[in-house]
Amino acid sequence: MKNRLAILAAAVVLCACATSRPPEQVAAPAPARWHAPLPHGGAVRELAAWWQQWDDPLLLELLVAAEAASPDIAAAQSRIAQARATRAAARSTLLPTLDASASVQRGNNQPPLPLSTISQAGLQTAWEIDLFGGNRAALAAARLREREAQAGWHDARVAVAAETANTYVALRTCERQLAVAENDARSRGETARLAGLAEQAGFTAPADAALARASAAEASARATQQRAQCEIELKALVALAGIEEPPLRTRLAGGWKQPAADAQWLAVAAVPADVLSQRPDVYAAELEVAAASADVGSAQAQRFPRLSLTGSIAAGVIRAGGSDTDAQTWSIGPLALSIPVFDAGRRAANAEAAQARYEEAVAVYRARVRQAAREVEQALVTLESSRLRGADARAAAEGYRASFAATEARWKSGLASQIELEDARRILLAVETALVGLERERLAAWVQLYRALGGGWKRPDTTLTTTNSPTPRTP
Repeated sequence: MKNRLAILAAAVVLCACATSRPPEQVAAPAPARWHAPLPHGGAVRELAAWWQQWDDPLLLELLVAAEAASPDIAAAQSRIAQARATRAAARSTLLPTLDASASVQRGNNQPPLPLSTISQAGLQTAWEIDLFGGNRAALAAARLREREAQAGWHDARVAVAAETANTYVALRTCERQLAVAENDARSRGETARLAGLAEQAGFTAPADAALARASAAEASARATQQRAQCEIELKALVALAGIEEPPLRTRLAGGWKQPAADAQWLAVAAVPADVLSQRPDVYAAELEVAAASADVGSAQAQRFPRLSLTGSIAAGVIRAGGSDTDAQTWSIGPLALSIPVFDAGRRAANAEAAQARYEEAVAVYRARVRQAAREVEQALVTLESSRLRGADARAAAEGYRASFAATEARWKSGLASQIELEDARRILLAVETALVGLERERLAAWVQLYRALGGGWKRPDTTLTTTNSPTPRTP
């Protein structure tokens, strides 16, 4: 009895012990302020409803379809289910196990005694007392990784939306480029026709007519190439959205309303730390640091003594010679203390590996914060650049259109050469192509900024280790 009391007392003292582990939260300095200009001075807009402001029903349908068809989102949902199962398994280690058993045996063990039948049913239980918090640490890590998986689901949704929007913008601007190329091809074709007629009448040199025909052929080839590029973009959009191509072509034929250049779509908080905290990938990296810290505690706990308690209860009946005899048994114990003595360094190696994984998680988290700040800054720079160049590009296009019209009129009057006309046309084509490209760059920068700001995800207002994050929102 004294020995049992000593063991119980030692268990109580050891239960108050806990293994040390590295900090769950580490500093990841963000810049004090953005160095790139904020769009519209940081005008307030709701990021979560950002796509509505495009005023494009087809784009909204494509976003919904792409989310439903995305393998990345399906994989993220699977990771959530796996994390929940892991958390349930980790929680079970803190509770006793209970197993039921039943058996029937018939035989004659000692002749000439009569045959006997032994029927028995019982319950067995076992419980490992978590002396050093190893199982509790494993449960904390499982809870954190479940929340990390949920954040990863949000990040996958944002990434799919951004990829779909970028592909849609690429297709629509490709159609604009195709219209420019086709107009240029028609214009050059008409010039080649007129030059051919003038050559036949003896008013144009054969070399000028040949130049006009070469220019028309070049424009036709350029339009064909641009048409193929639009087909490629369309195939990519079909694959992303997982929809049939014929109905999508029908919807696309309805035209595109280009978003206004001065639309105040979203705000960027002036404090970078506030922005970066609303990115699900940064939050997931932060949770991984805390989970890796818990893994270190769990691995270190395996190096210390383990205390377990078992017990059983059974009821049975022995039938022999026409009479029944009750056979009931129960036991509590043993209360066993297992002390590691020699394992060739296995437990120490596991603890060192857990510590190395923690340091890796810290490095990844800090790098993720820096990368997030970089992505926001780059998107802001691109937006500001496209805004500043927009007015100049439109003015240049208007000027070169007027210049080409004047040169074409002079050419038709015989006051300008074929070479002058082709030079003016080449400059106009380059400017109009650049203008469409600038619009694509502007819209892509808005999508990039949407992605860099976290896509409207809100950081759960919870502590890292004690509270589960909410169930993922329905898309």
